[in-house]
Amino acid sequence: MAVASASVTSPEPRPFNRWLILTASVISMVAVANFQYGWTLFVPPLQEHLRQEQPLIQVTFTIFVLLETWLVPFEGWLVDKFGPRLLVMLGGALAGLGWVESGRAESLTALYLSYALAGLGAGVVYGTAIGSAVKWFPDHRGLAAGLTAAGFGAGSALTVSPIANMISTAGYQAAFIKWGIIQGAVVVVAALFLKAPPAGWMAGAWAKGARGEEVKRRQGAVDFTSAEMGATPQFWLMYLMMTLVATGGLMAVAQLNPMAVDFKVDKVPVRFLWITLPALQFALSADRVVNGLCRPWWGWVSDHIGREKTMTLAFGLEALAILVLIQFAHHPLLFVVFSAFTFFGWGEIFSLFPALCGDFFGRKHATANYGFLYTAKGTASVFVPIGSALAAGKAFDFRADILLVLGGVLAMFVLFLAPTVLRLELGRRTKSLLLAVAGALITYGIVLTVVPKVWSPFAATFTLPKIGWAGVFGVAVAFDLIAAVLAFFVLRRMKVPTTRMLAIPVAPQPIGKGGYTPRAIRAGTGS
Repeated sequence: MAVASASVTSPEPRPFNRWLILTASVISMVAVANFQYGWTLFVPPLQEHLRQEQPLIQVTFTIFVLLETWLVPFEGWLVDKFGPRLLVMLGGALAGLGWVESGRAESLTALYLSYALAGLGAGVVYGTAIGSAVKWFPDHRGLAAGLTAAGFGAGSALTVSPIANMISTAGYQAAFIKWGIIQGAVVVVAALFLKAPPAGWMAGAWAKGARGEEVKRRQGAVDFTSAEMGATPQFWLMYLMMTLVATGGLMAVAQLNPMAVDFKVDKVPVRFLWITLPALQFALSADRVVNGLCRPWWGWVSDHIGREKTMTLAFGLEALAILVLIQFAHHPLLFVVFSAFTFFGWGEIFSLFPALCGDFFGRKHATANYGFLYTAKGTASVFVPIGSALAAGKAFDFRADILLVLGGVLAMFVLFLAPTVLRLELGRRTKSLLLAVAGALITYGIVLTVVPKVWSPFAATFTLPKIGWAGVFGVAVAFDLIAAVLAFFVLRRMKVPTTRMLAIPVAPQPIGKGGYTPRAIRAGTGS
């Protein structure tokens, strides 16, 4: 049930200083970053040792991303209910164990299962760390979420070289086992410093300052549950925007290689400061650095000018950077520079959207609520391969996408369209049945994404028109501009969600012998 947040301004707890808690969250994110960004280092030796084709090895990473993304809502619910410390300790243990077992895996099945454990653990750590930043920093929500997300985006930069060196000298098994233990232990230790803020807690300086009043006016005073959040148009608009920007950004990144090859700049050395690298390698390296730096930067900006205005600027910058990149990609240095600007306008979605989610839907259920919004990343990753098929003009199997869309639309109908737009009262059994069908369709779609050879009752393979990398970049620009327009002209004009949006019509209640009086229950007001 949505409840109004208390306005108590209790002092910051000691010894659990909130900046120490934020530091621990960032450290835990750095420790699990390699589970995603370091994966590519292990693919060649795994392929050789297991004697399997690369696509089958890469299914491991798909499983990791799906579990790291799609289970975050449930994991977030557990964190909101039981607190962050034990859950993050468990997440660190699972993630570390996943890498240890990956080093011992002698079959694809064992590798899939072990990396699934890593994905499960990394998802717990990621969701908890972002949720903690949103809860502890209502006054610097964008900056705190950005710093935390930067730990995951750029955290692997510190350990990529040591891991690569160990793989080349001691073998990938030793690297998996040793670094799995180290990284898991770091998360467990960092978890000891995590704690949820007390009910009604507020930063003292923010509560008293004039700037605090201005910031607070942009934030709601209601704590929405995830179900209540899903019944608001603001959530679904945010979900659409995050999916658009994530899809466009991932598509653009995937086309950097063919673009560089077409312009023959991929192997041209580029010198910047004291670093000299081939242009394509330089551009991809810039992704990790700039993608990490942009998250706290745009988060800080949003704390001062507002989330929606910042989204408009960032999404517009990415669209402009892509357009300029297309024009000047034949120049190696400009190829690196404008690809970096493209990344700078993309990674901020992982700081702006959790901050905005906390603004609109409150702190109490922030971890679970952002967990649902974070699945937009998983949705985007499912549709990104279509961009590669369009670029090459190849046949594409749409079965998984059709099932995922059907399941998503059905879930949206049950949770949002029926109760809030169409004003339909679905019975509990009907609602449960429809949600079960939606879940089955989504699960089937995910299975088909991971294992395309699984049987399905229909075929949906079509040859797509060849639009090349330029066409895919055009799609990315369109997605960015649509999201920017939605942020400025639609989301910015929407009011902060309130309990009034959750009005639920109820059948008339009898009074006395002969009459009825209409009655409505409003969330947050009791029955």
